[in-house]
Amino acid sequence: MPYYVYVLLCEDGTFYTGYANDIKSRLEQHKKGIGAKYTRSHKPSKLVYLEQFISRAKAMRREQEIKTYSKARKKELIKGPKSKLSNNF
Repeated sequence: MPYYVYVLLCEDGTFYTGYANDIKSRLEQHKKGIGAKYTRSHKPSKLVYLEQFISRAKAMRREQEIKTYSKARKKELIKGPKSKLSNNF
């Protein structure tokens, strides 16, 4: 079963990084306001980055790595080849 690490752009210009094994369901949870405490108060507007992993452990490590990035570094990550997404909430 694949796992995903994703970055959401929130309406206030901040980023939220998370991981999930069912990305569609997890994005719906965020959209409904039941996904994470952070996204309840910082409404997500767009999925801007997505990576797939073969194990939960690898996805969790990558999530933690991305969470340490500065906002500028996250913007650079989003510009990369794995981020050609246009999914809006």
